[in-house]
Amino acid sequence: MEMHFIFSDKVVLLFDFWSVHSPAGMALSVLVVLLLAVLYENIKFGKVKLLHHTLVNMPTFTSQQQEETDQDSSSSESLPVSRPRLRWFLCHFGHSLIHVAQVVIGYFVMLAVMSYNTWIFLGVVLGSAVGYYLAYPLLSIG
Repeated sequence: MEMHFIFSDKVVLLFDFWSVHSPAGMALSVLVVLLLAVLYENIKFGKVKLLHHTLVNMPTFTSQQQEETDQDSSSSESLPVSRPRLRWFLCHFGHSLIHVAQVVIGYFVMLAVMSYNTWIFLGVVLGSAVGYYLAYPLLSIG
């Protein structure tokens, strides 16, 4: 395996079955990697926007509300889960799943770059730039 960037139309990316042996295959692979990089950037910005939206719309607990909740729950035999806490848990679980998707796609993009193929590297850089360009305006909307 080469340990420096090379211009070639022959490369194996991520999996054994993703073996490129032609210029057309390389162009398609660069397009796929470019779209993965765009997806990564959009997930990154979407996660920030979703977190902001969740924090703005989620009710906050004050210490007095917490004491009242504790007194109410101690008086009842069963401990019901309050709706805001369940909602917070579900939002946190959803954010965690989105984070896992972001990490997996990020590692796939990183491993594609580690093929040391210059065309793939340029596809990732261009995809990251296009993804940032498309996703950045979404932060100011709404």
